[in-house]
Amino acid sequence: MTFTRRDFGKLAAAALPAASLLAKPNSNFGGVQIGTITYSFRSLPSSAEEVLKYCLECGISGIELMSNVAESYAGSPAAAGPGPGPGPGGAGGGRAPMTPEQREARRKASEDMLKWRTSVSMDKYKAFRKMYEDAGVKIYAFKLPPTLDMPDAEYEYIWNVAQTLGANHITMELPTNDKLLQRVADYAAKRKLNIAFHTHGQGGASGFDKVLSASNYTALNFDVGHYYGVNGQSPAPLVEKYHDRIASLHLKDRKGPSSAAKNSGPGSGGPNMPWGQGETPLKEILQLMKKQKYKFPGSIEYEYNTPEGSDVVTEVKKCVAYCKNALA
Repeated sequence: MTFTRRDFGKLAAAALPAASLLAKPNSNFGGVQIGTITYSFRSLPSSAEEVLKYCLECGISGIELMSNVAESYAGSPAAAGPGPGPGPGGAGGGRAPMTPEQREARRKASEDMLKWRTSVSMDKYKAFRKMYEDAGVKIYAFKLPPTLDMPDAEYEYIWNVAQTLGANHITMELPTNDKLLQRVADYAAKRKLNIAFHTHGQGGASGFDKVLSASNYTALNFDVGHYYGVNGQSPAPLVEKYHDRIASLHLKDRKGPSSAAKNSGPGSGGPNMPWGQGETPLKEILQLMKKQKYKFPGSIEYEYNTPEGSDVVTEVKKCVAYCKNALA
């Protein structure tokens, strides 16, 4: 029997009432909240119900929610359009130039999305939050990156959704444009809801100081795996130094830059590895969070290749288990 994406959605939705009868998940270990960014499940069907089911199967009680999952549930026109764009790391290379027809389709899609975002009710987002919280999953962060081209009304929408979902910060890539940095910093201060910058290999003390000085409502969504993979240095001292301005961490295990593939380009760093097989000092960082009683969560970001014979949910479960053991 062949199942369509819609069939999977129906099956996942049907499974939720039974799942809700089970004990609620708890991925707070030793006082450290472990969650995941829903990007970890990007290769799987990703309706709101399906993503919640993955979280429950993995025992995860907190998430950084990617916008595609939430907006699809709320009726976004993008749900019926082209597939999802680049993940948290931004656009990839090697794409062919768009044809005039493709550019016009992209322009029309953006126009339709803006119209929808600036008119949609928050009721579906309230229902989304209730569904997740009733099942024991808290949304602590929302990822829908504001851009310089967006009108103020679209910024208002992003912050409204984050607030409605119960998130205490919005995440985006660390800006390289000073005008964008100041605009998002000012808007975050206006709404008194943090904007947290996801880091790759860039940053370090000078880069972090720059974005954090833009507003009291700027913060770090510090990716410790990316930092180690590119720099080959322990991120632990920076976690300790900036702990009061960290909204959340991204957790992954990578090898250092000396293991980077040939011709991989400057700043690409070492490969992502199954947890425990890389060189990122994840246990040291988790123990630091426990010892210092830091309240920001650590988000599993599943990016290594799924081993043959395994699957994404099984591997994310292994990451959760790694954190639990490291924090024992």
